[in-house]
Amino acid sequence: MKILFTCGGTAGHINPAIALARLFQFRHQGCQVLFAGADNGMERTLVPHEGYELRTVHVNTIHRAWKWKDIKHNVMTVVTLPQARRQARAILDEFRPDLVVGTGGYASYPVVKEAARRGIPTAVHESNAVPGLTTKMLSKVVDRVMVGFEDSRQHYPHPERVVVTGTPVRRDFFNDTRREARQKLGLADGKPMVLSYWGSLGADVMNRYMADFIAEEVGEGCPIHHLHGAGRNYAWLTGELGRRGVALTKGGDVEVREYIYDMPLVMAAADLVICRAGASTISEITAIAKPCILVPSPNVTNNHQEKNARVLEQHGAAVVLLEPEIDGKRLYGTAKELLADRDRLTAMSKSLTELSVTDASEEIYQTLIALLK
Repeated sequence: MKILFTCGGTAGHINPAIALARLFQFRHQGCQVLFAGADNGMERTLVPHEGYELRTVHVNTIHRAWKWKDIKHNVMTVVTLPQARRQARAILDEFRPDLVVGTGGYASYPVVKEAARRGIPTAVHESNAVPGLTTKMLSKVVDRVMVGFEDSRQHYPHPERVVVTGTPVRRDFFNDTRREARQKLGLADGKPMVLSYWGSLGADVMNRYMADFIAEEVGEGCPIHHLHGAGRNYAWLTGELGRRGVALTKGGDVEVREYIYDMPLVMAAADLVICRAGASTISEITAIAKPCILVPSPNVTNNHQEKNARVLEQHGAAVVLLEPEIDGKRLYGTAKELLADRDRLTAMSKSLTELSVTDASEEIYQTLIALLK
């Protein structure tokens, strides 16, 4: 068995493909896997780091703005398409896969489309609630479209090809109960815990808000445990809190880290998560049913983070706040209101459970095996 995974652009596209590759190789001895991605994407680092071979195609993004620089960029994207098609054909000629799976990113388009043209079984997985441009175009030619939520089905021209599989989440997110996680973190008292983070790199505007948030909670005597991941703004944020006279002590109720390496453990211990609304984050929160306040990034293609967040909001599973309409004090006030309303937190968890797919990796695996048969 030979499987070609094509993905790239963000870790949210790459990690599900890697999880699926491992599952296929675990269950099928001798299964050969090859990855295809863009020659300028983060897959060039992530995929080889996981021990997989990567072949690349030269493909650019599409800018949706109409400024001259964006028009020029899009013209160059169109000009390079024939090169991408040739490279896709060469990859398929050499590897001769039995199945081609795209999990997002512009590099998926030429590879999956050429595979479909040849009659090779094809599928795409879309982590976002509303399909991106690549998935929307490929949905017209592939055998199966796999999506994270039932609400997503309406966005595709061939709903009969759509299968609700969920999005794969790392198994270690299910290792600990809330009680077990709190014990491991040394949280012996009854204070609720809040986890906040803005992605692996952080977000400048939101970390400025968090300076106010933390100052407010410290001023009130730290009524909650709070762990915040500041990303690249760590030095600025800790310095700003120091300038305000906010002392963060080791082992205190408020902790600021540059990066949260034990995210599965910390999220399991949390009573409330405050974060962005990227596809991977939404999948993790939904999988373990954590009540959340979502502040979608306004700086992403096609505003897909807000669309992700609104799906949860419509089901009563999340509170959605927009970055331009809030500040740190409002964010803190909203968190306090939620933590004081145990019935609402319970209802949010129940709604998240109803939205989740119990074992997304297994659902996707079975969908792909059916295509091979």
